[in-house]
Amino acid sequence: MNAAALQSEQPLLVAEDLTKLYGPRVGCEGVSLEVYEGEVVAIVGESGSGKSTLLSLLSTQMPPTSGTVRYRMRDGATRDLFALPEAERRFLLRTDWGFVHQDARLGLRMGVSAGGNVGERLMAVGWRNYGKIRAEAEGWLSRVEIDRDRIDDKPTTFSGGMRQRLQIAKNMVTHPRLIFMDEPTGGLDVSVQARLLDLIRSFVSGYGLAAIIVTHDLAVARLLSHRMIVMRQGRVIETGLTDQVLDDPREAYTQLLVASILQT
Repeated sequence: MNAAALQSEQPLLVAEDLTKLYGPRVGCEGVSLEVYEGEVVAIVGESGSGKSTLLSLLSTQMPPTSGTVRYRMRDGATRDLFALPEAERRFLLRTDWGFVHQDARLGLRMGVSAGGNVGERLMAVGWRNYGKIRAEAEGWLSRVEIDRDRIDDKPTTFSGGMRQRLQIAKNMVTHPRLIFMDEPTGGLDVSVQARLLDLIRSFVSGYGLAAIIVTHDLAVARLLSHRMIVMRQGRVIETGLTDQVLDDPREAYTQLLVASILQT
């Protein structure tokens, strides 16, 4: 077996016993998980369950009270992310990782053109030729179904769905291996959601991405994810293959979540 095959059998990201406390309040407690290349993991639960806190910890945007997050770098070495220098963690977020926010204003520079938003990420990995950067940005705008003639328009002129698609283009341009998504379809009309989900699904499968998606929408989790983690009050209460968890939930809380969707 070659080195690449051996690497693919190893987790891309491993979290062990992650805990985040806000004084006496528990953000999340004792969470462990593994994510593999090409795998989509959905983190679900009601508001306040700790799912967004967990995503912030996994993406190193927030330090844990205790626990570790390890990541397998492109050279095959597995590193403790919170032991990395801040500059290296930030470089990961600009290159090997992506983050799609529910509020696109957190993921885009609203005063910079669409092409500039995409081009910034290319410049972070060393691109310097303006013509090549612009051409690459145009190509990615087309891939996310934004007209090329909107390249000089600012995100403030875009609809909510277009802003989300621009976030995806900005993240994908450096061919990341891992994408974090925080309620990527939240607040969008149903028809816009469907279009965005199709786009996300095509990129995940087409580029072999690993993805960690936080959502309260179990239909989104079923459509996109291979595995599901159910959280309540900061703790993981159930985990398993997505269809298995949704079709035959073991825990009473998960059963209530599924039942609430069926009743709507």
